[in-house]
Amino acid sequence: MWRPKERIRYSPEPGVWPTATEAAASRLYSPLHVGRLSLAQRTWVPAMVPWRADENGNVTDAVIAWYERFAAGRPGVIVVEATGIRDVPSGPLLRIGDDRYVAGLREIADAVRRASGGATRLFIQLIDFLQIRKRPTPEIYFRRYLQLTDRHRAGVGAETTLSDMDLRERLLALDPKEWPSILNSREMEALEMGYRERIEDTHLAHIRDLPKTLPGQFAAAAMRAQRAGFDGVELHFAHAYTMASFLSRLNQRSDGYGGSLDARIRLPLEVHRAVRERVGDSFVVGCRYLTDDCLPGGSSLEDAKWFGQRFAQAGLDFLSLSRGGKFEDAKQPKVSAAAYPYTGRSGYECMPSYYSDAQGPFGRNVEPAAGIRRAVRAVGCETPVVVVGGIHGFTQAERLLDAEQADIIGFARQALADPDWFEKVRLGRGSEVRVCIYTNYCEALDQKHVQVTCELWDREDLEDPQLQLSHDGKRRLLPPRWQPRNVR
Repeated sequence: MWRPKERIRYSPEPGVWPTATEAAASRLYSPLHVGRLSLAQRTWVPAMVPWRADENGNVTDAVIAWYERFAAGRPGVIVVEATGIRDVPSGPLLRIGDDRYVAGLREIADAVRRASGGATRLFIQLIDFLQIRKRPTPEIYFRRYLQLTDRHRAGVGAETTLSDMDLRERLLALDPKEWPSILNSREMEALEMGYRERIEDTHLAHIRDLPKTLPGQFAAAAMRAQRAGFDGVELHFAHAYTMASFLSRLNQRSDGYGGSLDARIRLPLEVHRAVRERVGDSFVVGCRYLTDDCLPGGSSLEDAKWFGQRFAQAGLDFLSLSRGGKFEDAKQPKVSAAAYPYTGRSGYECMPSYYSDAQGPFGRNVEPAAGIRRAVRAVGCETPVVVVGGIHGFTQAERLLDAEQADIIGFARQALADPDWFEKVRLGRGSEVRVCIYTNYCEALDQKHVQVTCELWDREDLEDPQLQLSHDGKRRLLPPRWQPRNVR
């Protein structure tokens, strides 16, 4: 993971916790009713992938228990993890690309409603992603993956009679310093980072046809979410994935879906339109997108303000704002591992840790999100804006709402550290909150695609025979239950 040069160590400062009376009178615990979006309180648990689905993308008992545990804290909204809209192999990531997934997803919805007493609205994040391969060994790359051309043959001075197999061996035998003079930039990337499809790869039919196929696939997935009992969907237009790549200033497709701002937002708007037509007028449809790509040449805050205005005018029901998290500046993975889009500077901006620069890790996304909210209000739209990024205390959250820098406060890592944050604070028991320390222990587990837990609770009471443990048997998969007593 990239780290700032300053390496200043920060500690969380949640501030003064409210009494139950003060919490009841707060903006954070007040209802929000804007258009289709109706919440009992302005707290939000963003989508986080816990890697508890099975290898076929099915809901498991561990997935249900995970969301049931979050629902016990009764936040205003829970957004279920990024869920693939295509029925393609993707490991232990939830899928919604076929009707056979509906029954399992309905079990999540039912469990959340039971555990929250119906107080928590439940959305599901819909994602599309392109193919990415693990970094190969040079032997595997040259012998299996490299698509040979006359350029490679000329590069090694090979005679025309040399077989392809022998040409591969000759390339492999070269000094690695010679490979960049023979392989083009994409081939070198596939060797050093692992192959990754891009939306600009329009020589590939399925990439060229994304504007034709994705609106229908998102719409079908949203309809399945509606049938499964969800209250709405969050269209994933953020980070390293397909839709964010269309929005990015790096998108230079020449088919009317890249280059200008209008062209880059064209497909996201077409996806939204297709979804709305399929689910009808009462179902919530919002999106998550970036305040900034945090990349050289990538989209800026000014782009994001314009996108926000257009999304609001198109009728999206909320805008959930993140930043960074891109493949373009990811660190080189180890051999047999895939690139991870949160290891470069843009990834740090998405999930800053307790080692930071002078700006610090808490609230780095607040001012950009506030700027987008102001831009949305300037065109006459009241679309709610969700801000996230290192928010862990009531005082900080309340000030953001009072200053109209956001309409809803998202708690991701803090909710993972303590899913009961919302009830503890509401009941005047904030001093009992397990405060996130932002070491990014959870992110390190996510990077390995293993079951995500929190270091603040995953080793507690491991001797309890009723506990469900991680695959390695060393960590509990859910935080201990909180039992409030003598509530003031």
